[in-house]
Amino acid sequence: MIIDQSTKLIAVAYLAENPPIKVLGELFMISLVYNYGGALGTSFGPSIYYLISSLFIFLFVLYYLYKSLDKQHIALPLAFISGGALGNIIDRVRIGKVIDFIDIDFVDINLFGYQLERWWTFNVADAAISCSIVYLLYHMIKHSETRSNIPDNPNGVID
Repeated sequence: MIIDQSTKLIAVAYLAENPPIKVLGELFMISLVYNYGGALGTSFGPSIYYLISSLFIFLFVLYYLYKSLDKQHIALPLAFISGGALGNIIDRVRIGKVIDFIDIDFVDINLFGYQLERWWTFNVADAAISCSIVYLLYHMIKHSETRSNIPDNPNGVID
């Protein structure tokens, strides 16, 4: 959360009146964008909707973080998710929108008529949340595969 808020303050200080900074040409730029909506450019309602839903999700994740403190492989990504959520909540409370600045270009996507020519601009909090969710999903899939390889033994009798 501290890294997220610090990088957002730096981005605003250097980019507020300036054009994007091209780090690797058009592939990777630092661009100041204010996000009134949600993740991946969603816009289901006003910014207050995202603030309230973020607060509920934050509390939910904190609860599971507390319940998982003895399982580091779960607790650490939940800590990153809660820290990232808190970073974006601070923005919404402080200025009514989220500060984004990491601007990366991926391959163009055309899926069922939806055209995406450039990835959504994001921030450190978004990256922490996204990477942690991907890790948790990977862990869940890997863990479920391990469990499915254990033969059924309803009576507990070893052959």
